[in-house]
Order: sequence, then structure tokens, then C-alpha cells
Amino acid sequence: MPRADVTQANFVLPVELVEELRRSVPRREQSKVVADALRKELRRLKLRRVLDTSFGAWAEEPHPELGKGVEAYIRASRRSTRARPLESE
Repeated sequence: MPRADVTQANFVLPVELVEELRRSVPRREQSKVVADALRKELRRLKLRRVLDTSFGAWAEEPHPELGKGVEAYIRASRRSTRARPLESE
């Protein structure tokens, strides 16, 4: 009985790659290995695209408070919240 959550796909792959897959992976696990590898590569490509499109999105001009560095900003903001008394309910 065919599964509804899978489909068959035909790809052209290098002969040596298919031979190595057949030598290294039992027949019933080959589709899972290929699917896992494809899933990882697609995730990597998606991340690369996001990084490429967002590069340079952060500009210092609108954020002068970070001029001395992010670490200094975080320390100062933590210090300022610690100095405030807790509000009573």
C-alpha cells in the first residue's frame, strides 16, 4: 500500500555516487540516507540565502548606543536594570 506522505522522484546522479551508496547503505535504507542528505543540503542553501540577503542590513548610524560595542551596551543595560528597585505589586 503506497504511503501518502512520500513520492517517487527520478534524479540523474553520477555513477560512482550511486555505486558508493549501494555499497555503503543497505537497500531498504538508501532512500532515507538520500532524503536526509537532501534535507541537510536544502537547509544549508536556505541559510546561505538568508545570510546573503541580510548581509549589511545592520547599520551603525541608527544605533549610536552600540558605538562602544555590543558588550559595553549589554553591560550598561544590565547595570541600569539592577540599580532600579523592584516594583511592589
